[in-house]
Amino acid sequence: MGTVLSKDGTEIAYSRTGSGPALVVVDGAMCHRGFGPSAGIAKALAGHFTVHTYDRRGRGGSGGGTERDVRKEVEDLAAVVEAAGGSAHLFGMSSGGTLVVEAAHRGVAARRIAVYESPMTLDGTRAPMDPDLPARVDRAVAEGRPGDAVKLFLRYVGMPGPMVALFPLLPAWKKIKAVGHTLPNDFAIVGEFQHGVPPAADRWKGADVPALVIAGGKSPEYLRNAQRHLAEALPQGELTVLPGQTHLVKAAVTAPVLVDFFTR
Repeated sequence: MGTVLSKDGTEIAYSRTGSGPALVVVDGAMCHRGFGPSAGIAKALAGHFTVHTYDRRGRGGSGGGTERDVRKEVEDLAAVVEAAGGSAHLFGMSSGGTLVVEAAHRGVAARRIAVYESPMTLDGTRAPMDPDLPARVDRAVAEGRPGDAVKLFLRYVGMPGPMVALFPLLPAWKKIKAVGHTLPNDFAIVGEFQHGVPPAADRWKGADVPALVIAGGKSPEYLRNAQRHLAEALPQGELTVLPGQTHLVKAAVTAPVLVDFFTR
């Protein structure tokens, strides 16, 4: 475990395990090294790579949190890549996948990138995001109501209302609420891709590295369609669909696909 300073001086906490080529794993919304799939992914890949996991700003052991600035998140990832040796493979899950693509597009030294279901709504198979939602989340955070910000997020991603109401009773609620203040960062990363229309064809032209986009075969149609679009839009993109999988990343299923791609 260690820390690295991002460009703006924010301390970013990271861990390293395994041996082999450097690989940085990037979490999605509300996840970090102590909560979410990255630990399992790192363990499954440690026999092939030197795996770096880190807490995105405002989460776990990292500083910062509510800047709502994609550039800063890219700089955080760049700092971890520098600590990993100056270049690395990148794997991002959900909004972390969107961040990985954006980082490669902006010049972070990525050898290869892989994305697990970037959460985009690019066609009419799902209603676009309420344009007021990011502001409502921002307001909840600013007013010291991170739990309400989490509930707004959960409703948006499709959790039924009764389940959202019961969520605070679950053991995981304390950990989730503790990072609710970072949700504005995730909306900053994915917000432009939530309006039911595809971005410009050259939106990610800077991410000109081998890229694998992964979709779950049982995920909603809008997510599967979005991954297909992303794979086609990336200069060296390819798509793979994991039969029977959903938006929840399972290390035992995902890791072999990543090993195959990153070791080509």
